[in-house]
Amino acid sequence: MSELDAVLADLTAEGEQLDDLVAGLTPDQWSLPTPAPGWTVADQIAHLAFIFRIAGTAAADPEKFKAIAAGAEHDFNGAVNAALADYADDTPEVLLARWRAERAFVVDALAGVPAGQVVPWLVNPLPPIILTCAGIMEQFAHGQDIADALGVSLERTDRIQHLVIFAILTKDFGYQARGLTPPPVEFRWELTAPSGELWAFGPEDAEQRITGPAVDFCLLATRRRHRDDLAVTAVGPDADHWLDIAQCYRGPAGAGRTPGQFATAGV
Repeated sequence: MSELDAVLADLTAEGEQLDDLVAGLTPDQWSLPTPAPGWTVADQIAHLAFIFRIAGTAAADPEKFKAIAAGAEHDFNGAVNAALADYADDTPEVLLARWRAERAFVVDALAGVPAGQVVPWLVNPLPPIILTCAGIMEQFAHGQDIADALGVSLERTDRIQHLVIFAILTKDFGYQARGLTPPPVEFRWELTAPSGELWAFGPEDAEQRITGPAVDFCLLATRRRHRDDLAVTAVGPDADHWLDIAQCYRGPAGAGRTPGQFATAGV
């Protein structure tokens, strides 16, 4: 199995876990509000279906994707929200079927990208493995919103290592979203996996350091928990500031979550 195939397998497994959570929901539960203002459980699944549809299109039909992206060039968030209208009249059964189809589509499309070729994306072309990691990030974040709406916990496994790496690679997004210049220093990251393994990245002697549970780190980077409710800690002023602005997605940060919004840290 190639490295890409392994990450795609983890993307599939994460999708199946979330599928198991929502497949048995009642119509009323599909309509529950989530912590994302204005979004229901159904909206969260519709968003994932849309994102996987355009990612699969980017891999399978780059020219078609470029036409889609051009239409959303000046207001991608607006385009994302507008895309929800395409799913608004779907019954839960239809929406679930569409999401399943888009999940299968994106996996097949990314697996079919020739070795060494990049995939067009919203700002810069990406290797298919990085776009796959972005898909894991999307499912983690929006799956957390759904779990929070339902008052349940999701089992987190070492599959989140792909999200950890993605969040580190996109460390500067939080600065960019706020018009800030990233500090010219390297960070050291020491994060404990769900299995107990230590994941370490960056120079061992870096003065700016971030440590803590990997699950909490992912909740922070996806802005699904406030830093005050997590066990992620920083050493150094730049690292400490990063905990305030961390986000692993482009565009506006959004309101995020407030301190104490959830009874317990983690999932």
